[in-house]
Amino acid sequence: MTTENITVIGATGQIGAPLVDMLTAAGYRVRAASRRSGVDAALGTGLVEALSEADVVIDVLNSPTMDDDAALAFFTAAAANIGGAAKKAGVGHYVLLSIVGVDGLRGGGYLSGKVVQENTIAQSGVPYTIVRATQFHEFTEMIAASLITDGVVRAPDALIQPIAAAEVSAVLARVAGEAPIDGVHNLGGPDTFSFAELAELVLPGADQLRIVTDPEATYFGTPVTATSLVTGPGAELATTRLVDWLGAR
Repeated sequence: MTTENITVIGATGQIGAPLVDMLTAAGYRVRAASRRSGVDAALGTGLVEALSEADVVIDVLNSPTMDDDAALAFFTAAAANIGGAAKKAGVGHYVLLSIVGVDGLRGGGYLSGKVVQENTIAQSGVPYTIVRATQFHEFTEMIAASLITDGVVRAPDALIQPIAAAEVSAVLARVAGEAPIDGVHNLGGPDTFSFAELAELVLPGADQLRIVTDPEATYFGTPVTATSLVTGPGAELATTRLVDWLGAR
């Protein structure tokens, strides 16, 4: 497959903005699609123009809300609209950014929406690659802070495997130039931590906090097991360690 024209949908976000720069530097003709450019995937507006002449579309859209019903509706509509438009445009490769383990999590509307999104793209008739990534380094402090209740960090009895967002963008840029696999490519950080270890590492004043592992604690309301959020055998592992990323921040 020869790739020259790539459309990035969600091009102004944390993953999309550096992704556009990486693809452009690699010599691709890149169309940066976002609401700023008149593309609203959930409404379906601007997609025909955004995908015209595209060999590849990379979907890194994120829901503008975490509200269960609204997030589910957003991912459901956006996936249907982009998948349909990509099929009509003859796009040769749909690259979707998703979440490691998402199909095994019993979460709310956001996670359910990502599963719907994956299934919609897989059934769209467009050759595809789903890149599932673990949680970003950039979100680890927020994740750990969400576990604090009445001054106590109640950590789930589970593992987490953070990855630098820049490395996720780089992998997406590489995958865009490869043949679609019509399946899932798992991507994780180089190290795993317990949630308690993560809290000790990233929370300001962690030494002043009581950190306990609580079997009843959840990940933003979602029950998790030891392996829910980490990659298994055969996954690609990034190289930027969280401790090094924190030190360079």
